[in-house]
Amino acid sequence: MKKNRLSIRAMLKSPLNIVILTVMTYFLITFLIWPNLSLLLSVFRPSGEWSLDVFPELFASDRAMKSLRNSIILAFALCITVNAVGIFIVLVTRYFDIKGSRILFLGFATPLLYGGVVLVSAYKLIYGPSGYLTNAATRIFPGMDTHWFEGALAVILVMTLSGTGSHLLFLTDSISKIDYQTIEASKQMGASTLQTFRAVVLPVLRPMIFAITILTFLGGLGALTAPLILGGENFQTISPMILTFSRTVSSRDLAATLAMFLGLMTILMLALLNWAEKGGTYFSVSKVPVALQKQKIDNPVANVIVHILAWGLWLIYILPPVLIVIFSFTNASAISSGRINFEDFTLRNYGRIFTDPSAIKPFAISIAYSAVASVVVVFAMLFVARLIQRHRNAITIWLEYLLHIPWLLPGTMIALGLLLTFSTPQPLVFGRVLSGTVVLLAIGYVIEKIPFTLRMLKASYTGVPDNLEEAASLLGASDFQIFRKILLPIVLPVAAAITARNFNALLDNYDTAIFLAHPFYQPLGIFIYNATESDTLNDTTALTFVYTVLLMIISAVVLYLVYGRNSKPSRSPKHGWLRNLFRRRAVPTETKEAVTA
Repeated sequence: MKKNRLSIRAMLKSPLNIVILTVMTYFLITFLIWPNLSLLLSVFRPSGEWSLDVFPELFASDRAMKSLRNSIILAFALCITVNAVGIFIVLVTRYFDIKGSRILFLGFATPLLYGGVVLVSAYKLIYGPSGYLTNAATRIFPGMDTHWFEGALAVILVMTLSGTGSHLLFLTDSISKIDYQTIEASKQMGASTLQTFRAVVLPVLRPMIFAITILTFLGGLGALTAPLILGGENFQTISPMILTFSRTVSSRDLAATLAMFLGLMTILMLALLNWAEKGGTYFSVSKVPVALQKQKIDNPVANVIVHILAWGLWLIYILPPVLIVIFSFTNASAISSGRINFEDFTLRNYGRIFTDPSAIKPFAISIAYSAVASVVVVFAMLFVARLIQRHRNAITIWLEYLLHIPWLLPGTMIALGLLLTFSTPQPLVFGRVLSGTVVLLAIGYVIEKIPFTLRMLKASYTGVPDNLEEAASLLGASDFQIFRKILLPIVLPVAAAITARNFNALLDNYDTAIFLAHPFYQPLGIFIYNATESDTLNDTTALTFVYTVLLMIISAVVLYLVYGRNSKPSRSPKHGWLRNLFRRRAVPTETKEAVTA
């Protein structure tokens, strides 16, 4: 207790820390705590008096109860399918000796280039009622159902293919930590390939698989885009129902109640999954003294089957992005006919994007929103993460817990809380109405990226030696000088990488934008959804493919800068500055020179 008081007293001696705590307290109360409390009050005190009347109304709604059931089914189904496919593609690209594994990896990595509403819309434009492959198939089978790619199976398939990116990024790293000597020892003891995998490899992968499973379950529980676009009338989940009910004033109480149920289910399942994880036995079998070598599948029949499954799955992954690129150079009539000829190819779509103000507007709006939100959240968390990492006391612990609320509550609930709260004048924002303004969506974007940014920057600060700050302080440097001249240069590469990833993730955001976007300044995610909502293809549909190609190019550049950059500085004076920005800089050796420079 005494140590805690001393830590708080030492922390509050710094004017910079006081400013940080004041600003974050205001932000948390105004935009994170009060909107969610207001949402709960709208459920239990709709007319100023405590009431539970909304629950009988909710339970009497067949659509609402069916959406609750579908969300649970989707979450559990994805835990099985995403892990099955994700583990398989990691094994065939990183563990087993499969022919063409590098090409396989590139195909399986395509969901990292595009996701969310862009990926789901692309699948609908290819396989949907007016999709290219559906139209091509109807020429061969005139009586086929054009709505075949709709419902639960379509949603599960698309979310499975789009959800395996975490396996490629994180499970691959876990496999690299396996000691090859343990595998050789297992084989020498007579274990088969399957027995070796189950006894040696799986225990190393199990903790990461469990972590990915938790994220997959929560993603399925709060899914909005895939059920909304592909679910049809028979498979709608909680989030699309919340969106539907929130659009009319008379049913907003049902939307708030569903959002509350979604939040409670998320918290409950997160607690149960964490409890189950702690109850298991997970261990690593090595310290990685010998690098892993790819294993051959001894059984020839199994080897052929695995090769066929791997390349068949590769075709499923690679077909949408290839068709997207092709369609971006054609017109809507060629796509809808299911037959593309050489004369249908044109550069008109790309020319329109860069010359027509109405075509470039949603793309420019998305870039502006993403850039502002990414920079603001990283700039703020640079100070907050260091404060939390440097001073561990009751205040910083609670601050860290509160900043993780966006991970604890579904994004739909947070967005609806912001929408309903700031649709009327609020004293916390000086009596202004923020709903329907450009400010509220930017705030929603910032809130969405706070937990990830905080965790990454806090981990980066952990590697900074404490004696650097102590030496600089003894030399008379202020807190801001220490941060600017010593801490910032060390964590800047990580901060730049986080900014790039946040920017990339927000470009095609739909889940938050559909609730909070200004009616005249709608970002790209809403534009793409509106283009795929109709069952007929038009010129706007062709623009959707161009937007998708541009987003894939941006995503590829970001992934290269974050994950594929060279560890050595670039020798090119012309292009080296960008890659060197993302490289971790060395810790200053002369603290006095760093402070007094």
